[in-house]
Amino acid sequence: MIIKTFVLTPFQQNTRVVVCEETKTAICIDPGEATSEIESYLGENGFALQAITLTHGHFDHVGGTADLHKRFPQAEILLHKDDEDFYYGLPEQPLFLGIPRHQLKILGFEYAAPPRLTRNWQDGEIYTVGNLRFKILHCPGHTRGHIVLAEETHKKVFVGDCLFEGSIGRTDLPGGNFEQLMDSINTKILTLGDDFTVYSGHGGETTIAHEKMTNPFLTGVYQMTQGRFI
Repeated sequence: MIIKTFVLTPFQQNTRVVVCEETKTAICIDPGEATSEIESYLGENGFALQAITLTHGHFDHVGGTADLHKRFPQAEILLHKDDEDFYYGLPEQPLFLGIPRHQLKILGFEYAAPPRLTRNWQDGEIYTVGNLRFKILHCPGHTRGHIVLAEETHKKVFVGDCLFEGSIGRTDLPGGNFEQLMDSINTKILTLGDDFTVYSGHGGETTIAHEKMTNPFLTGVYQMTQGRFI
C-alpha cells in the first residue's frame, strides 16, 4: 500500500491518495479543494484513479470533488446517503460558519454544484482497490453519514474527522452528536486493534493503542455534561 498525503484548504485538511502497489490502482480519499497536484502525482507514477471516496460531506473534505471529477471522469464518487444533504448543498455550506456570501470567493470558499454521486456507501461492505480490501464502517457523530475505511491486512484505518491525535471530531455542527460519535469510536474504530495506524482528516498519524492510552476523550479526563466538557 502506498499512501500519499496532500495538505489542502485553510483548514489544513489531509487529502490522501491510496494505491495498491501491485496493480497501480488508486483511490482519492476526501479531495478538499481543487488542485493539479493529485493529477500530476497519479500521472507521473502511472497510477489509475478508480474512485473518489468521501468519508463525509463537509466542504473541506469534498470541495475538490468537481475538479477531480473533470480530470478523471471515469472515477466513481462514493458517499454515505445520510450526508447527501451536505454534499449537494456544498455551495451553501460555508455560510454555516458565518462567512458572508460576498466574501466566499476571496476566501476560496466559492463552490460550484458538485457532480452526481455514483452510489452510496453501505455499512459493512468490502470495497476492493486492486489487492486492497477496505471495510466500510458507518460511524455517525461528526456527521450523520460519516464512514471510515479500514484495511485490515495492512492495519490502516482512514477515519476522516471522527478521531484525531489527542482529540475527537466536532459535534457542534449540524448533524453532530457527541454520544453517537463516542459510540462510533468505541465500537467501530477502537475495536479494530491496537496495532492499526490511524489516518485522520487533520493533523498527524497516530495509532489506536496510543489514543487509548493518551487521548483525554477516551481515558475519561474529559467528560460531557449537558453539552459542555468538564
